[in-house]
Amino acid sequence: MKFRVIARRLLLPLALLAAVAAAPAQTLRWANQGDSLTMDPHAQNEALTNSINQQTYERLVGRDRHLAIVPALALSWSQPQPLVWRFKLRPHVKFHDGTPFTADDVLFSVQRAREPTSLISTYVAALGEPVKLDALTVEFRLKTVNPVFLEHLDTLFIMSRAWCEQHRTLKPLDFKNREETHASTHANGTGPFMLVSRAPGIKTVHRRNPAWWGWGTVAEGNVQEVVFTPVANDATRLAALVSGELDLVHDPAPRDVARLRGVSGIKVVEGPENRIVFLAMDQGRDKLLHARVPGERNPFKDLRVRRALYQAIDTEALRSKLMNGLSAPTGSMTPSAIASFHDPVLEARTPFDLAAARRLMAEAGYGEGFEVTLDCPNNRYINDEEICLAVAAMWAQLKVRVKVNAMPRALYFPKVEKMDVSLFMYGWGGAITDAETTLTPLMRNRGDKGVGLYNFSNVRNERFDALAAQSSVEAEPKKREQLIKAALLEWKEQFHTLPLHRQVIPWAMRSPVDAVHRADNYLAVEWVTLRARP
Repeated sequence: MKFRVIARRLLLPLALLAAVAAAPAQTLRWANQGDSLTMDPHAQNEALTNSINQQTYERLVGRDRHLAIVPALALSWSQPQPLVWRFKLRPHVKFHDGTPFTADDVLFSVQRAREPTSLISTYVAALGEPVKLDALTVEFRLKTVNPVFLEHLDTLFIMSRAWCEQHRTLKPLDFKNREETHASTHANGTGPFMLVSRAPGIKTVHRRNPAWWGWGTVAEGNVQEVVFTPVANDATRLAALVSGELDLVHDPAPRDVARLRGVSGIKVVEGPENRIVFLAMDQGRDKLLHARVPGERNPFKDLRVRRALYQAIDTEALRSKLMNGLSAPTGSMTPSAIASFHDPVLEARTPFDLAAARRLMAEAGYGEGFEVTLDCPNNRYINDEEICLAVAAMWAQLKVRVKVNAMPRALYFPKVEKMDVSLFMYGWGGAITDAETTLTPLMRNRGDKGVGLYNFSNVRNERFDALAAQSSVEAEPKKREQLIKAALLEWKEQFHTLPLHRQVIPWAMRSPVDAVHRADNYLAVEWVTLRARP
Protein backbone atom coordinates (compact mmCIF):
# COMPACT_ATOMS: atom_id res chain seq x y z
CA MET A 1 0.00 0.00 0.00
CA LYS A 2 1.36 3.42 -0.90
CA PHE A 3 2.13 5.83 1.91
CA ARG A 4 -0.29 8.51 0.67
CA VAL A 5 -3.10 5.96 1.00
CA ILE A 6 -1.94 5.03 4.50
CA ALA A 7 -1.86 8.69 5.42
CA ARG A 8 -5.49 9.14 4.31
CA ARG A 9 -6.78 6.04 6.04
CA LEU A 10 -4.98 6.28 9.37
CA LEU A 11 -5.88 9.01 11.82
CA LEU A 12 -3.14 10.24 14.11
CA PRO A 13 -3.82 10.03 17.82
CA LEU A 14 -5.30 13.28 19.15
CA ALA A 15 -2.25 13.83 21.35
CA LEU A 16 0.06 13.69 18.32
CA LEU A 17 -2.12 16.11 16.37
CA ALA A 18 -2.11 18.51 19.30
CA ALA A 19 1.65 18.24 19.60
CA VAL A 20 2.45 19.08 16.01
CA ALA A 21 -0.50 21.15 14.78
CA ALA A 22 1.02 24.62 14.84
CA ALA A 23 4.72 23.96 15.29
CA PRO A 24 7.05 26.88 14.48
CA ALA A 25 9.55 26.45 11.66
CA GLN A 26 12.41 25.60 14.02
CA THR A 27 10.52 23.02 16.07
CA LEU A 28 11.76 19.47 15.64
CA ARG A 29 8.86 17.00 15.81
CA TRP A 30 10.05 13.43 16.17
CA ALA A 31 8.67 10.08 17.24
CA ASN A 32 9.58 6.59 18.34
CA GLN A 33 7.44 3.52 18.97
CA GLY A 34 8.21 3.79 22.69
CA ASP A 35 8.75 6.50 25.26
CA SER A 36 11.41 7.52 27.74
CA LEU A 37 11.07 5.53 30.93
CA THR A 38 11.81 8.42 33.30
CA MET A 39 13.37 11.88 33.50
CA ASP A 40 15.53 10.73 36.43
CA PRO A 41 18.92 10.28 34.72
CA HIS A 42 20.28 7.78 37.26
CA ALA A 43 17.23 5.55 37.67
CA GLN A 44 17.42 3.81 34.29
CA ASN A 45 20.10 3.04 31.71
CA GLU A 46 18.09 2.55 28.53
CA ALA A 47 19.02 4.02 25.15
CA LEU A 48 15.93 6.09 24.31
CA THR A 49 15.68 7.29 27.90
CA ASN A 50 19.34 8.36 27.87
CA SER A 51 18.96 9.97 24.44
CA ILE A 52 16.10 12.15 25.63
CA ASN A 53 17.69 12.93 28.99
CA GLN A 54 20.96 14.02 27.37
CA GLN A 55 19.12 16.99 25.90
CA THR A 56 18.82 18.28 29.47
CA TYR A 57 21.67 16.69 31.42
CA GLU A 58 25.39 16.61 30.67
CA ARG A 59 28.39 14.59 31.78
CA LEU A 60 31.94 15.69 32.54
CA VAL A 61 32.96 14.23 29.20
CA GLY A 62 30.90 13.88 26.04
CA ARG A 63 30.96 12.27 22.60
CA ASP A 64 31.62 13.79 19.20
CA ARG A 65 29.90 12.76 15.98
CA HIS A 66 32.11 9.66 15.75
CA LEU A 67 31.66 8.76 19.46
CA ALA A 68 35.17 9.85 20.47
CA ILE A 69 35.35 11.23 24.02
CA VAL A 70 35.61 15.04 24.18
CA PRO A 71 35.39 17.69 26.92
CA ALA A 72 31.93 18.62 28.19
CA LEU A 73 31.40 19.93 31.74
CA ALA A 74 35.09 19.24 32.27
CA LEU A 75 37.33 21.55 30.27
CA SER A 76 40.36 19.29 30.62
CA TRP A 77 41.77 16.37 32.57
CA SER A 78 45.07 14.80 33.48
CA GLN A 79 46.37 11.66 35.17
CA PRO A 80 49.12 12.83 37.54
CA GLN A 81 49.41 9.30 38.96
CA PRO A 82 48.21 5.90 37.68
CA LEU A 83 45.41 5.89 40.27
CA VAL A 84 44.49 9.58 40.14
CA TRP A 85 42.44 11.46 37.55
CA ARG A 86 42.15 15.26 37.89
CA PHE A 87 39.46 17.34 36.15
CA LYS A 88 39.23 21.09 35.63
CA LEU A 89 35.55 22.00 35.44
CA ARG A 90 34.08 24.43 32.94
CA PRO A 91 33.57 27.86 34.58
CA HIS A 92 30.45 30.04 34.37
CA VAL A 93 28.10 27.12 33.73
CA LYS A 94 24.65 27.27 35.30
CA PHE A 95 21.86 24.77 35.71
CA HIS A 96 18.60 25.64 34.03
CA ASP A 97 17.23 27.11 37.28
CA GLY A 98 20.20 29.52 37.46
CA THR A 99 22.18 27.64 40.10
CA PRO A 100 25.96 27.65 39.39
CA PHE A 101 27.59 24.33 38.52
CA THR A 102 30.49 23.46 40.87
CA ALA A 103 32.54 20.54 42.16
CA ASP A 104 29.91 19.96 44.85
CA ASP A 105 27.46 18.87 42.16
CA VAL A 106 29.97 16.36 40.80
CA LEU A 107 30.54 14.80 44.22
CA PHE A 108 26.79 14.71 44.87
CA SER A 109 26.06 13.10 41.49
CA VAL A 110 28.62 10.36 42.10
CA GLN A 111 27.11 9.62 45.49
CA ARG A 112 23.55 9.64 44.11
CA ALA A 113 24.43 7.39 41.16
CA ARG A 114 25.92 4.79 43.52
CA GLU A 115 22.64 4.25 45.36
CA PRO A 116 21.06 0.78 45.01
CA THR A 117 18.21 2.18 42.91
CA SER A 118 20.65 3.52 40.30
CA LEU A 119 21.13 1.42 37.17
CA ILE A 120 24.47 3.06 36.45
CA SER A 121 25.92 2.17 39.85
CA THR A 122 28.15 -0.52 38.34
CA TYR A 123 29.94 2.10 36.21
CA VAL A 124 30.16 4.78 38.88
CA ALA A 125 31.59 2.28 41.37
CA ALA A 126 34.61 1.97 39.07
CA LEU A 127 35.40 5.70 39.29
CA GLY A 128 37.02 5.60 42.72
CA GLU A 129 36.42 8.33 45.30
CA PRO A 130 35.84 11.90 44.10
CA VAL A 131 37.60 14.65 46.07
CA LYS A 132 36.96 18.38 45.75
CA LEU A 133 40.20 20.35 45.40
CA ASP A 134 38.44 23.67 44.81
CA ALA A 135 35.15 24.89 43.35
CA LEU A 136 36.21 23.95 39.81
CA THR A 137 38.64 21.07 40.37
CA VAL A 138 37.82 17.45 41.18
CA GLU A 139 40.07 14.43 41.60
CA PHE A 140 39.03 10.81 41.34
CA ARG A 141 41.23 8.57 43.48
CA LEU A 142 41.13 4.90 42.55
CA LYS A 143 42.14 1.81 44.50
CA THR A 144 42.93 -0.22 41.38
CA VAL A 145 43.77 0.52 37.77
CA ASN A 146 40.76 1.23 35.57
CA PRO A 147 41.76 0.88 31.90
CA VAL A 148 38.46 2.40 30.72
CA PHE A 149 38.02 5.15 33.31
CA LEU A 150 36.81 7.79 30.85
CA GLU A 151 34.30 5.37 29.34
CA HIS A 152 32.83 4.78 32.78
CA LEU A 153 32.78 8.52 33.49
CA ASP A 154 30.79 9.09 30.31
CA THR A 155 27.82 7.27 31.87
CA LEU A 156 27.41 9.77 34.74
CA PHE A 157 24.90 12.60 34.23
CA ILE A 158 25.53 15.56 36.54
CA MET A 159 22.61 16.76 38.66
CA SER A 160 22.22 19.86 40.81
CA ARG A 161 22.68 19.10 44.47
CA ALA A 162 20.58 22.11 45.49
CA TRP A 163 17.70 21.14 43.19
CA CYS A 164 17.67 17.53 44.40
CA GLU A 165 17.70 18.70 48.01
CA GLN A 166 14.87 21.16 47.34
CA HIS A 167 12.69 18.52 45.68
CA ARG A 168 13.65 15.60 47.95
CA THR A 169 15.17 13.52 45.16
CA LEU A 170 18.47 12.73 46.82
CA LYS A 171 18.29 9.12 45.60
CA PRO A 172 17.29 7.77 42.20
CA LEU A 173 13.68 6.67 42.09
CA ASP A 174 13.00 2.94 42.43
CA PHE A 175 11.75 2.31 38.91
CA LYS A 176 11.12 -1.42 39.19
CA ASN A 177 8.79 -0.82 42.12
CA ARG A 178 7.01 2.03 40.30
CA GLU A 179 8.17 4.82 42.60
CA GLU A 180 7.34 8.35 41.43
CA THR A 181 9.30 11.43 42.52
CA HIS A 182 9.68 15.01 41.33
CA ALA A 183 12.50 13.77 39.08
CA SER A 184 10.10 11.41 37.28
CA THR A 185 8.64 14.24 35.20
CA HIS A 186 10.90 17.24 35.91
CA ALA A 187 14.53 17.96 35.12
CA ASN A 188 17.18 20.56 35.84
CA GLY A 189 20.44 20.09 33.97
CA THR A 190 23.05 22.22 32.25
CA GLY A 191 22.46 20.90 28.72
CA PRO A 192 21.41 22.45 25.42
CA PHE A 193 17.66 22.06 26.00
CA MET A 194 15.40 22.68 28.98
CA LEU A 195 12.47 20.42 29.83
CA VAL A 196 9.23 22.35 29.39
CA SER A 197 6.65 19.63 29.94
CA ARG A 198 6.43 15.89 30.33
CA ALA A 199 3.30 13.79 29.81
CA PRO A 200 4.40 10.11 29.88
CA GLY A 201 3.12 8.17 26.91
CA ILE A 202 1.81 11.35 25.24
CA LYS A 203 4.33 14.13 24.68
CA THR A 204 7.62 15.56 25.94
CA VAL A 205 8.62 19.14 25.08
CA HIS A 206 12.04 20.76 25.38
CA ARG A 207 13.06 24.37 24.68
CA ARG A 208 16.48 25.62 23.60
CA ASN A 209 18.77 26.77 26.42
CA PRO A 210 20.24 30.01 25.03
CA ALA A 211 22.87 30.08 27.79
CA TRP A 212 24.36 26.69 26.93
CA TRP A 213 28.15 26.88 26.69
CA GLY A 214 28.32 24.76 23.51
CA TRP A 215 26.39 26.90 21.04
CA GLY A 216 28.64 28.15 18.27
CA THR A 217 31.54 25.91 19.32
CA VAL A 218 30.70 22.21 19.55
CA ALA A 219 27.20 22.52 18.05
CA GLU A 220 25.68 24.58 15.26
CA GLY A 221 22.10 23.26 15.25
CA ASN A 222 19.23 25.75 14.92
CA VAL A 223 16.39 23.86 16.67
CA GLN A 224 14.51 26.08 19.12
CA GLU A 225 11.94 23.60 20.37
CA VAL A 226 11.76 19.79 20.48
CA VAL A 227 8.46 17.89 20.58
CA PHE A 228 8.79 14.15 21.10
CA THR A 229 5.72 11.93 20.71
CA PRO A 230 5.60 8.16 21.23
CA VAL A 231 3.49 6.54 18.49
CA ALA A 232 3.21 2.77 18.88
CA ASN A 233 1.83 1.88 15.46
CA ASP A 234 4.45 1.64 12.67
CA ALA A 235 2.09 2.70 9.90
CA THR A 236 0.77 5.67 11.88
CA ARG A 237 4.27 6.98 12.58
CA LEU A 238 5.26 6.79 8.93
CA ALA A 239 1.96 8.26 7.72
CA ALA A 240 2.59 11.25 9.99
CA LEU A 241 6.10 11.62 8.55
CA VAL A 242 4.93 11.42 4.95
CA SER A 243 2.08 13.89 5.56
CA GLY A 244 4.49 16.38 7.16
CA GLU A 245 3.14 16.17 10.71
CA LEU A 246 6.44 14.70 11.91
CA ASP A 247 9.96 15.66 10.90
CA LEU A 248 11.82 12.52 11.96
CA VAL A 249 10.92 8.94 12.79
CA HIS A 250 13.59 7.32 14.91
CA ASP A 251 12.65 3.71 14.17
CA PRO A 252 10.87 2.99 10.89
CA ALA A 253 9.97 -0.68 10.46
CA PRO A 254 12.56 -2.52 8.33
CA ARG A 255 9.85 -3.70 5.92
CA ASP A 256 9.05 -0.05 5.06
CA VAL A 257 12.58 1.29 4.54
CA ALA A 258 12.93 0.35 0.87
CA ARG A 259 9.61 2.00 0.00
CA LEU A 260 10.45 5.09 2.05
CA ARG A 261 13.52 5.69 -0.10
CA GLY A 262 11.23 6.28 -3.04
CA VAL A 263 8.90 8.77 -1.32
CA SER A 264 9.34 12.37 -2.44
CA GLY A 265 10.45 14.67 0.36
CA ILE A 266 11.72 11.82 2.58
CA LYS A 267 15.26 10.60 3.14
CA VAL A 268 16.59 7.60 5.04
CA VAL A 269 19.88 7.59 6.94
CA GLU A 270 21.11 4.32 8.36
CA GLY A 271 24.08 2.61 9.97
CA PRO A 272 24.99 -0.24 12.32
CA GLU A 273 24.14 0.26 15.95
CA ASN A 274 26.47 -0.75 18.77
CA ARG A 275 23.92 -3.20 20.18
CA ILE A 276 23.60 -6.95 20.54
CA VAL A 277 20.10 -8.43 20.78
CA PHE A 278 19.95 -11.79 22.54
CA LEU A 279 17.83 -14.25 24.48
CA ALA A 280 18.62 -15.10 28.10
CA MET A 281 17.56 -18.02 30.29
CA ASP A 282 17.17 -18.34 34.06
CA GLN A 283 20.12 -20.51 35.12
CA GLY A 284 19.91 -19.80 38.83
CA ARG A 285 16.67 -21.33 40.03
CA ASP A 286 16.25 -25.09 40.41
CA LYS A 287 12.65 -24.73 39.22
CA LEU A 288 11.56 -22.16 36.63
CA LEU A 289 8.92 -19.59 37.59
CA HIS A 290 7.03 -19.55 34.31
CA ALA A 291 7.25 -23.03 32.84
CA ARG A 292 5.91 -26.59 32.94
CA VAL A 293 8.80 -29.03 32.81
CA PRO A 294 8.79 -32.81 33.35
CA GLY A 295 10.28 -33.59 36.73
CA GLU A 296 10.02 -29.92 37.80
CA ARG A 297 13.61 -29.38 36.74
CA ASN A 298 15.25 -26.31 35.24
CA PRO A 299 16.26 -27.40 31.72
CA PHE A 300 18.32 -24.22 31.21
CA LYS A 301 20.90 -25.52 33.69
CA ASP A 302 21.77 -28.18 31.11
CA LEU A 303 24.36 -27.11 28.52
CA ARG A 304 22.83 -29.51 25.98
CA VAL A 305 19.46 -27.76 26.18
CA ARG A 306 21.01 -24.30 25.85
CA ARG A 307 23.01 -25.41 22.83
CA ALA A 308 19.98 -27.10 21.27
CA LEU A 309 17.91 -23.93 21.56
CA TYR A 310 20.78 -21.96 20.00
CA GLN A 311 21.15 -24.34 17.05
CA ALA A 312 17.40 -24.35 16.38
CA ILE A 313 17.38 -20.58 15.70
CA ASP A 314 17.77 -19.72 12.01
CA THR A 315 19.25 -16.22 12.32
CA GLU A 316 19.72 -15.95 8.56
CA ALA A 317 15.96 -16.36 8.12
CA LEU A 318 15.42 -13.66 10.75
CA ARG A 319 17.84 -11.37 8.92
CA SER A 320 16.46 -11.82 5.43
CA LYS A 321 12.74 -12.28 6.03
CA LEU A 322 11.96 -10.40 9.23
CA MET A 323 14.65 -7.72 9.40
CA ASN A 324 14.77 -7.11 5.64
CA GLY A 325 18.55 -7.34 5.77
CA LEU A 326 18.86 -4.72 8.54
CA SER A 327 20.72 -6.94 11.01
CA ALA A 328 24.06 -8.68 11.31
CA PRO A 329 23.83 -12.16 12.90
CA THR A 330 26.71 -12.92 15.26
CA GLY A 331 27.83 -15.47 17.78
CA SER A 332 29.44 -12.83 19.97
CA MET A 333 27.88 -11.18 23.00
CA THR A 334 29.56 -7.81 22.48
CA PRO A 335 27.62 -4.86 21.04
CA SER A 336 30.42 -4.20 18.54
CA ALA A 337 32.97 -6.51 16.93
CA ILE A 338 35.59 -4.03 18.15
CA ALA A 339 35.05 -5.33 21.69
CA SER A 340 35.95 -8.88 20.65
CA PHE A 341 38.96 -7.59 18.69
CA HIS A 342 37.26 -8.78 15.48
CA ASP A 343 38.16 -12.32 16.51
CA PRO A 344 36.57 -14.64 13.91
CA VAL A 345 36.19 -17.48 16.41
CA LEU A 346 34.23 -15.29 18.81
CA GLU A 347 32.19 -13.68 16.05
CA ALA A 348 31.22 -16.95 14.30
CA ARG A 349 27.88 -18.55 15.05
CA THR A 350 27.54 -22.23 15.85
CA PRO A 351 25.69 -23.44 12.71
CA PHE A 352 21.92 -23.72 12.53
CA ASP A 353 21.32 -27.48 12.72
CA LEU A 354 17.86 -28.67 13.65
CA ALA A 355 18.81 -32.38 13.58
CA ALA A 356 21.69 -31.79 15.99
CA ALA A 357 19.40 -29.74 18.22
CA ARG A 358 16.88 -32.58 18.41
CA ARG A 359 19.60 -35.07 19.34
CA LEU A 360 20.82 -32.78 22.13
CA MET A 361 17.31 -32.38 23.53
CA ALA A 362 16.82 -36.15 23.54
CA GLU A 363 20.19 -36.71 25.25
CA ALA A 364 19.22 -34.22 27.94
CA GLY A 365 15.94 -36.03 28.55
CA TYR A 366 13.72 -33.45 26.86
CA GLY A 367 12.88 -35.25 23.63
CA GLU A 368 9.23 -34.38 24.20
CA GLY A 369 10.09 -30.78 25.06
CA PHE A 370 8.57 -28.59 27.76
CA GLU A 371 6.51 -25.42 28.15
CA VAL A 372 7.99 -22.02 28.96
CA THR A 373 7.06 -18.32 28.79
CA LEU A 374 9.25 -15.98 26.74
CA ASP A 375 8.98 -12.40 28.06
CA CYS A 376 9.56 -9.85 25.36
CA PRO A 377 9.18 -6.08 24.84
CA ASN A 378 7.00 -4.90 21.99
CA ASN A 379 8.33 -1.37 21.58
CA ARG A 380 12.04 -1.46 22.45
CA TYR A 381 14.11 -3.27 19.79
CA ILE A 382 13.44 -3.47 16.08
CA ASN A 383 10.73 -6.08 15.47
CA ASP A 384 11.16 -7.31 19.04
CA GLU A 385 7.80 -9.05 19.44
CA GLU A 386 7.98 -10.41 15.89
CA ILE A 387 11.41 -11.90 16.59
CA CYS A 388 10.13 -13.60 19.74
CA LEU A 389 7.19 -15.08 17.84
CA ALA A 390 9.48 -16.31 15.05
CA VAL A 391 11.86 -17.94 17.52
CA ALA A 392 8.94 -19.56 19.33
CA ALA A 393 7.86 -21.11 16.01
CA MET A 394 11.39 -22.39 15.40
CA TRP A 395 11.57 -23.97 18.86
CA ALA A 396 8.24 -25.69 18.29
CA GLN A 397 10.22 -28.02 16.03
CA LEU A 398 11.98 -29.20 19.22
CA LYS A 399 8.59 -29.66 20.88
CA VAL A 400 9.38 -26.69 23.12
CA ARG A 401 6.05 -24.93 23.58
CA VAL A 402 6.69 -21.23 24.02
CA LYS A 403 4.16 -18.65 25.20
CA VAL A 404 5.31 -15.20 24.04
CA ASN A 405 4.42 -12.61 26.67
CA ALA A 406 4.98 -9.26 24.92
CA MET A 407 4.48 -5.92 26.65
CA PRO A 408 5.51 -2.22 26.47
CA ARG A 409 8.97 -1.35 27.73
CA ALA A 410 7.56 0.53 30.73
CA LEU A 411 6.15 -2.77 32.02
CA TYR A 412 8.82 -5.05 30.62
CA PHE A 413 11.95 -3.61 32.23
CA PRO A 414 10.62 -3.60 35.82
CA LYS A 415 9.61 -7.25 35.36
CA VAL A 416 13.08 -8.21 34.15
CA GLU A 417 14.81 -6.16 36.85
CA LYS A 418 12.84 -8.09 39.47
CA MET A 419 14.09 -11.29 37.79
CA ASP A 420 10.47 -12.34 37.38
CA VAL A 421 11.40 -14.17 34.18
CA SER A 422 12.39 -17.62 32.98
CA LEU A 423 13.28 -16.78 29.38
CA PHE A 424 13.53 -13.26 27.98
CA MET A 425 14.79 -11.02 25.20
CA TYR A 426 17.34 -8.33 26.00
CA GLY A 427 19.63 -5.92 24.21
CA TRP A 428 22.91 -4.34 25.21
CA GLY A 429 24.91 -1.49 23.73
CA GLY A 430 25.52 2.23 23.48
CA ALA A 431 28.45 4.50 22.75
CA ILE A 432 31.07 2.34 24.50
CA THR A 433 32.67 -0.35 22.34
CA ASP A 434 35.09 -1.73 24.95
CA ALA A 435 34.18 -5.16 26.35
CA GLU A 436 34.47 -4.08 30.00
CA THR A 437 31.05 -2.46 30.11
CA THR A 438 29.51 -5.69 28.84
CA LEU A 439 31.50 -8.20 30.89
CA THR A 440 31.15 -6.63 34.34
CA PRO A 441 27.52 -5.42 34.49
CA LEU A 442 25.87 -7.93 32.15
CA MET A 443 27.75 -11.22 32.41
CA ARG A 444 29.69 -11.50 35.67
CA ASN A 445 28.32 -13.29 38.74
CA ARG A 446 25.94 -11.04 40.65
CA GLY A 447 27.82 -9.35 43.50
CA ASP A 448 28.57 -6.08 45.25
CA LYS A 449 29.01 -2.58 43.81
CA GLY A 450 26.97 -3.26 40.71
CA VAL A 451 28.92 -6.29 39.52
CA GLY A 452 26.48 -8.46 37.58
CA LEU A 453 23.73 -5.90 38.10
CA TYR A 454 22.18 -6.73 34.71
CA ASN A 455 22.80 -10.48 34.95
CA PHE A 456 19.06 -11.05 35.32
CA SER A 457 19.34 -14.71 34.29
CA ASN A 458 21.62 -15.25 37.33
CA VAL A 459 24.35 -17.10 35.46
CA ARG A 460 27.26 -18.17 37.65
CA ASN A 461 30.45 -19.19 35.91
CA GLU A 462 33.49 -18.98 38.16
CA ARG A 463 36.07 -19.34 35.39
CA PHE A 464 34.47 -16.62 33.30
CA ASP A 465 34.06 -14.39 36.35
CA ALA A 466 37.75 -14.67 37.30
CA LEU A 467 38.91 -13.87 33.76
CA ALA A 468 36.57 -10.89 33.45
CA ALA A 469 37.59 -9.58 36.88
CA GLN A 470 41.27 -9.74 35.89
CA SER A 471 40.64 -7.90 32.64
CA SER A 472 38.93 -5.08 34.55
CA VAL A 473 42.18 -4.09 36.28
CA GLU A 474 44.81 -5.12 33.70
CA ALA A 475 46.73 -2.10 32.40
CA GLU A 476 48.85 -3.87 29.77
CA PRO A 477 46.78 -3.89 26.53
CA LYS A 478 47.95 -7.24 25.12
CA LYS A 479 47.42 -9.10 28.40
CA ARG A 480 44.04 -7.48 28.75
CA GLU A 481 43.05 -8.54 25.23
CA GLN A 482 43.97 -12.15 26.01
CA LEU A 483 41.91 -12.10 29.20
CA ILE A 484 38.87 -10.62 27.45
CA LYS A 485 39.05 -13.14 24.61
CA ALA A 486 39.38 -16.02 27.02
CA ALA A 487 36.40 -14.81 29.04
CA LEU A 488 34.22 -14.35 25.95
CA LEU A 489 35.19 -17.78 24.65
CA GLU A 490 34.28 -19.44 27.95
CA TRP A 491 30.86 -17.76 27.89
CA LYS A 492 30.31 -18.68 24.25
CA GLU A 493 31.20 -22.34 24.74
CA GLN A 494 28.75 -22.61 27.64
CA PHE A 495 25.90 -21.05 25.62
CA HIS A 496 24.90 -18.98 28.64
CA THR A 497 22.99 -16.61 26.37
CA LEU A 498 21.69 -16.95 22.82
CA PRO A 499 22.98 -14.01 20.73
CA LEU A 500 20.85 -13.16 17.70
CA HIS A 501 22.19 -10.13 15.86
CA ARG A 502 23.44 -6.58 15.92
CA GLN A 503 20.86 -4.10 14.71
CA VAL A 504 21.21 -1.82 11.71
CA ILE A 505 19.33 1.36 12.56
CA PRO A 506 17.54 3.46 9.92
CA TRP A 507 16.20 6.93 10.63
CA ALA A 508 13.59 8.40 8.30
CA MET A 509 13.23 12.18 8.07
CA ARG A 510 11.83 14.99 5.99
CA SER A 511 14.24 16.41 3.41
CA PRO A 512 14.73 19.75 5.24
CA VAL A 513 16.11 17.91 8.30
CA ASP A 514 19.84 17.34 8.71
CA ALA A 515 20.73 15.09 11.66
CA VAL A 516 23.88 13.24 12.73
CA HIS A 517 23.30 9.46 12.82
CA ARG A 518 25.50 7.98 15.55
CA ALA A 519 26.22 4.33 16.28
CA ASP A 520 24.75 4.67 19.78
CA ASN A 521 21.40 5.60 18.17
CA TYR A 522 21.20 8.82 20.20
CA LEU A 523 19.52 11.78 18.52
CA ALA A 524 21.74 14.74 19.47
CA VAL A 525 19.34 17.61 18.79
CA GLU A 526 22.05 20.23 19.23
CA TRP A 527 23.45 19.02 15.89
CA VAL A 528 20.11 19.04 14.06
CA THR A 529 19.48 21.71 11.45
CA LEU A 530 16.02 22.46 10.12
CA ARG A 531 15.69 24.26 6.82
CA ALA A 532 12.44 25.96 5.87
CA ARG A 533 9.59 23.49 5.46
CA PRO A 534 8.04 23.45 1.97
